[in-house]
Amino acid sequence: MWNWLVSALASGATLVLYDGSPMPPSAPDALWTMAAEERVNVFGTSAKYLALSEKHALVPAATHDLHALRTILSTGSPLAAHSYDYVERDVKRGVHLASISGGTDIISCFALGNPLLPVHRGEIQCRGLGMAVDVFDENGQPLRGTPGELVCTRPFPSMPVGFWNDPDRAKYRAAYFDFFPGVWRHGDWAEITAHDGVVIFGRSDATLNPGGVRIGTAEIYRQVEQLDEVLESVVVGQQVRSAMGDDERVVLFVRLRPGLTLDDALRERMRRRIRVNCSPHHVPRVIVQVADIPRTISGKITEIAVRDVIHGRAVKNTDALANPSSLELFRHLPELDITQTS
Repeated sequence: MWNWLVSALASGATLVLYDGSPMPPSAPDALWTMAAEERVNVFGTSAKYLALSEKHALVPAATHDLHALRTILSTGSPLAAHSYDYVERDVKRGVHLASISGGTDIISCFALGNPLLPVHRGEIQCRGLGMAVDVFDENGQPLRGTPGELVCTRPFPSMPVGFWNDPDRAKYRAAYFDFFPGVWRHGDWAEITAHDGVVIFGRSDATLNPGGVRIGTAEIYRQVEQLDEVLESVVVGQQVRSAMGDDERVVLFVRLRPGLTLDDALRERMRRRIRVNCSPHHVPRVIVQVADIPRTISGKITEIAVRDVIHGRAVKNTDALANPSSLELFRHLPELDITQTS
């Protein structure tokens, strides 16, 4: 977020930064305390932090003076609909909650908040100014009300023009323009809604494909992580072979509250919740408890790294991980032995 911070300084704003664990055991409400004491107007955080605040039953509206707070910005991963409810109910009624989605590479947002528009739970409010953002199907045709590839069809003011050490621009073209020639493909699986808002379902290269049905990982997280027992989770697709040919099965890994052990009853509750609120295609074939989940230094869970590990492939760019040793937890798990798959 450094580019946002530099721009904020240029606009005359004062920055308030926090360094350290956002939820130390002695003070899980440390960030809300900081926001109250420093009279923060715009509180930037992550979807994961808001979800964990709800998990810890924090009610800042009752315990902290947030009169100065006007806007909460959330990024890092898709913001679940229940987190919108939590903020309105337990943080501050009427606060402008703006989920945003963009990237360090574009120094901007393809979808973001707007104080002049209503907030619809589960949706990013609008597409960014100066951004010809659309959602395409696999044939490059625009979609509405149906998930597809998030694209930008025209050059935009902050578009990078190339990479270092890429003299023929081959890496640059491969990163953004090979999938849809001449159109920026950002790598997010998204939907433009009836409100002209945007829903992000996760990275398009991490989408699941059981039985040929493409599914965004965020759809599963939104259900599983509402269970009190679950602190966080990661879901990936595992390639399997059956009598019907090659397929993919959904595998869910969960980190539970300390002292809890995953049992068949909890597995069934997870599957039932996913089946009822999503679809039978979303239901994980395998659910495994793990002690930790790999995440980047900026706190994003790395689905692709987990997927590579369970398939025996080398993980690229482990230097970007905050806890690379956690990858070992996913190797050689008996539950993932595909020789037992029928």
